[in-house]
Amino acid sequence: MLLSRLLGERLKEKPGEASIISHVFLLRGGYVRQVANGIYSMLMPARRISRKIENIIREEMDRIDGQEVLFPVVLPAELWQESGRFESIGSELMRMKDRSGRDMLLGMTHEEAAVHLARSEAMTYAKYPFMIYQIQTKFRDEPRSRGGLIRVREFTMKDAYSFHTSQEDLELYYNKVFDSYHKIFERAGLPQVVSVASDTGMMGGNVAHEYMLLAESGEDSIIVCDSCDYRANMEVAASKTVCRSGEDSQTAGDAGMDQQIEEVYTPDMKSIDDICRFLKVEAAKLIKATVFSVENSKKPLIVFIRGDLQVNEAKLKRVVKANVFPYDERVDGNCGICFGFIGTRGIDTKNNTILFDESLKGQFNMVTGANKADYHLIGINVERDIRPESYVEVAKVNEGDTCIKCGGRLSVKRGIEVGNIFQLGTKYTESMNMAYTDNDGRQRHPVMGCYGIGIGRLLACIIEAHHDDCGPIWPKSIAPWQIHICMINKKNDDVRKTGFEMYDKLSRRYEVIMDDRDVQAGIQFADADLLGIPLRLIVSSRNLEQGEVEVVSRDKTLREKVRLEELESFLEKVV
Repeated sequence: MLLSRLLGERLKEKPGEASIISHVFLLRGGYVRQVANGIYSMLMPARRISRKIENIIREEMDRIDGQEVLFPVVLPAELWQESGRFESIGSELMRMKDRSGRDMLLGMTHEEAAVHLARSEAMTYAKYPFMIYQIQTKFRDEPRSRGGLIRVREFTMKDAYSFHTSQEDLELYYNKVFDSYHKIFERAGLPQVVSVASDTGMMGGNVAHEYMLLAESGEDSIIVCDSCDYRANMEVAASKTVCRSGEDSQTAGDAGMDQQIEEVYTPDMKSIDDICRFLKVEAAKLIKATVFSVENSKKPLIVFIRGDLQVNEAKLKRVVKANVFPYDERVDGNCGICFGFIGTRGIDTKNNTILFDESLKGQFNMVTGANKADYHLIGINVERDIRPESYVEVAKVNEGDTCIKCGGRLSVKRGIEVGNIFQLGTKYTESMNMAYTDNDGRQRHPVMGCYGIGIGRLLACIIEAHHDDCGPIWPKSIAPWQIHICMINKKNDDVRKTGFEMYDKLSRRYEVIMDDRDVQAGIQFADADLLGIPLRLIVSSRNLEQGEVEVVSRDKTLREKVRLEELESFLEKVV
């Protein structure tokens, strides 16, 4: 490729709309151009990188017996109505009608299409297990598009779907994919990607993992133990509940039991901070009430939790098996709750659903609302005075919490999700009536797994992990070209002749791009940095006077002058 013919200008200044480094360099380097919010066109360098990423993925999926297929982008609504997701998913699903008035949609994920294909092709146990995968365009009407290719509306994904006759067989294959994903990311130049336990979300199922690149630009919160391999997304992370008040409930003897309940006047003290200052106590000594409305329920949901903690809504959704939303009196109406002074004693359990978080177990000498304006109760012993029938685990993990696995210290990191895997179970095969005949002649629903990797997001994450102040540093395995020839002072006959001869000869063996423009060396080098090619050959009159060409690696670890007659053997060692 001659740079003079490459479509896509490289920009000197940072574009105003870009905030994270991958977005900046994708625009500055002429890789992508925005068409609409969250929708991009890819230019040649980005497409070459994407194809290499796709080929790595294909090789690894084929290695674990995947069969590549291709599902439609546009799907009939009936398939999603069968699974129940046509109604349950909100406005991010792009719905439309065709010319005959039939409901259609743009696929944002393809579980339904996979089941539709497989249920007519795998009707006997002899066909199982199997995995089908595709690399396909999808559309999700994402309300928070950001960061260039990090969060988009239209995107390309590899999604795979496996079908099994037992949960045990699914788990065995799930572990194969788990390992295969690490190989994919390592081959693509991201060995630092980590796997974390995650929420199954709208996909359903019981077990899921996300593959995360730890990066400050990430919008996911990842909990990581400093002492062991425990890692989890904030949505599912758990920690040991420890007393934050400086008291030890197990060695306090009868002190907690002897403490008497007392009602105290707390005028207009509705916030945790106000109560702590007024009563001179730590937030961990408060029993906080958080109120939610629950989808398809008229009863408010009140969650009591320790005052220094927050409710994790993703965990709460799994507990109540429904969507939950912060209660809003303006929307949900006056429910008779004394907001700001909600307490554990005397709460209306008939008209409200009550849950107690595990952080309250065994706590004593606590403060709670009195269920009347301007009053709180002190001296509450949870086991003596409240006696919850059960506890739930719905608290968010905080920096410095104790690891449930080893007792080490937990840290909160930022991460970007580059892939995910799910054990779906029979969620889709049951709802869509997919069945096979087992070896006893009985009809069974297959057990499913699904496995996704976003191509564009992975490309952007590679920039996040491999760059300097001047541009991307592409790993050799996915770089758009292998060699970049900079021809300095094209007007010089020797430079021009040597440059084109070198370009013609090397192009027979390597992927080569050459800067054949009549521009200053500084401009050539700046553009070469933005293109991020692993190896740069500098052809200049000064080098040619010595019969040499300068070889420089993009990561600056190699800078060497090589005799022209030795160049090919040198490149054979380093490319």
